[in-house]
Amino acid sequence: MCSLQPRYLRSFRDGNGDGVGDLRGARAGLPHLAMLGVDGLWLGPCFPSPQRDHGYDVADYRAIDPLFGDLAEFDRLITDAHTLGLKIILDVVPNHCSSEHPWFREALDAEPESAARARFHFADGRGEHMELPPNNWRAMFGGPAWTRVREADGRPGQWYLHLFTPHQPDFNWRHPQVVDSFDDVLRFWLDRGVDGFRIDVAVGLFKHPDLPDSPDPTADEDARDAVNPLAWNRPEVHEVWRRWRAICDSYTARDGKERTLVGEVAAPTPADQAAYLRPDELHQAFYLDLLHTPWDAAAFRARTAAALKDIASVGAPVTWVLNNHDQQRTPTRYSRGALPGEEPDPERGAARARAAALLMLALPGAAFLYQGEELGLPEVTDLPPEALTDPIVAATGDPDKGRDGCRVPLPWAGEHAPFGFSDAPAHRVWLPQPPSFARHSVQRQREDSESSWHLYRDALQLRRSLVPLRDPALSWLPAPPDTLVFGRGTGFVCAVNFTDAPVTAPVAGKPLLSSLPCDEGKLAANSAAWWLVDRLPD
Repeated sequence: MCSLQPRYLRSFRDGNGDGVGDLRGARAGLPHLAMLGVDGLWLGPCFPSPQRDHGYDVADYRAIDPLFGDLAEFDRLITDAHTLGLKIILDVVPNHCSSEHPWFREALDAEPESAARARFHFADGRGEHMELPPNNWRAMFGGPAWTRVREADGRPGQWYLHLFTPHQPDFNWRHPQVVDSFDDVLRFWLDRGVDGFRIDVAVGLFKHPDLPDSPDPTADEDARDAVNPLAWNRPEVHEVWRRWRAICDSYTARDGKERTLVGEVAAPTPADQAAYLRPDELHQAFYLDLLHTPWDAAAFRARTAAALKDIASVGAPVTWVLNNHDQQRTPTRYSRGALPGEEPDPERGAARARAAALLMLALPGAAFLYQGEELGLPEVTDLPPEALTDPIVAATGDPDKGRDGCRVPLPWAGEHAPFGFSDAPAHRVWLPQPPSFARHSVQRQREDSESSWHLYRDALQLRRSLVPLRDPALSWLPAPPDTLVFGRGTGFVCAVNFTDAPVTAPVAGKPLLSSLPCDEGKLAANSAAWWLVDRLPD
C-alpha cells in the first residue's frame, strides 16, 4: 500500500539560487510531501557527475555532486525526512558509469587485455583494420552501441560498449571488482540512513559473454526500451539482486526497519518481471506497461489483470506508475483523440489524468507518483530548441524524442516564472517554465478545494485509512461498455468511465471521492469514482 514520490532533483526546488534544484531545496519541500500524504520519496541520482545525462552518468558513487550540495546536506535531508515520517529511496546506477569515472579513465590509459579494461566491455573491432564495431548492437539513445578509442601511441584501438551514450560505458559485471565495489556502495549509503534503493536499468548488467550480433539490432534504438535479449534480462542478473537483497536484509535484521529495493524492470511480460520479485530478490519493480497503455478500458483491464495475476503469484506487490521522468505526462498523453488527425484536447487530457490517478490509487500494491503529477502538470511541448538538454535529442536530432518536457521545474507560488522554484531570475533556471504553470502552482492548488492536489491528497488519505483497501484481492464487476468497475474487500467499489459521455453509475448514492463532479446515479465522462457499499454489486 505504500506510495512514494520520485524527486527529479534538478526540478524539485532550488535552495541556493543557481537555477538548479538541489538537496537544500528538497529539504524545504519535505513538508509539502508530508502534507500530500505520501510515505516517502525516491531521490534521483545526486552523485558527482559531468551531467551528460543529468546524473545517470556517475563519476563517484560515494559522494554528492557540488551542484546539489554535500554529504552534510544529504545527512540533514535524511534526518528531516525521517522526522516527518518520510522514507528516502536513493537512485543507484549499476549498469554503467560516467566516462569520467576513475576506473574508465584508467582503462583508457591501459593496454588492450589489461586488468583495467576488464572492468568494462572492451573488444577488438571487425574488418581488416578493426575499423568496424565488434557487433551490430545499437544504443538505446541512438547510434552505435560501440565507440572506438585511441590508444596511448595514437593508433585507433579497441572499442568499448555503451548501451546509452558514449559518455556512459557499461560495466562488466562478470568482473569481481565491479561486484564488490557496488556492495561497498550500498553499505556506504545504508550506513548514512537511506531506506533503500531504486535501481536504474535493473534488467541490464550482464551481456551475452560472446557479444554476438543481434538478429534485430535496431530494436532498442527504435523502441527506446530493453528489447535486445543479448544485452538485457540475462539470467545471471538475478544473482546480483539476491546478493543485494541479502545486504539489505542484514541491515533490517539489526534494527527491524525494512530496506527496500525497487527495480526499473523493463521485462517483456509481467511473468518475466515476476522473476525479479521472488522472495530473495527485489522487493518491488516498476510495472511500466501503463506508461504505454492507451486511454481504453479493455487495454487498462488486460494490462492490470496480467500484472495482478503474474506478479502476485510470487507474493510481491505490483508497483504502479502512470508518470515518470522519462515519459510524457498523462494530461498531455491522454489529450489525444482516437481518430487520426484529431486535435489534442487539453481539458479532456486533464480529466482523464485525474481519472487514471484514482484508478491507480485504488489498485492493490504500491504506487509511485512523479513530482508535479499531483499538481496536474501537463507536458511542456514548446521548449525552445536552445533550451533542450536531453542527450537523446543530441544523439537522434529529434526534439520530439527528448524528455525535457516532463522535467521542467515545479511551480511553487506566484504568477510569474520561476514561480518560487528558485531565487534566481527566470532566465537562469535550467529549463524555462511556461506562463501556464501559474495555475498549477502548489500555492494555488492548495487554495482550490477542487484541484488535483486535493484529489491526490484525499485519495492518499482514504487509501491509507479504508479497511477494504487493505485486502490484496481485486474482483472485476459488471460494467457498461468502455467502463471498468472493480471491488476491493467487502465494500469498496471503483469505477472508471473511459468514454466522452456520462454513464450510469454502478452503485447508487453519492461517491466517496470522484475525479469530476457526478450527477446522482451518473459517472461523468472521462472520470473515476470511489464508493463504500454494504455489499459489492452483482
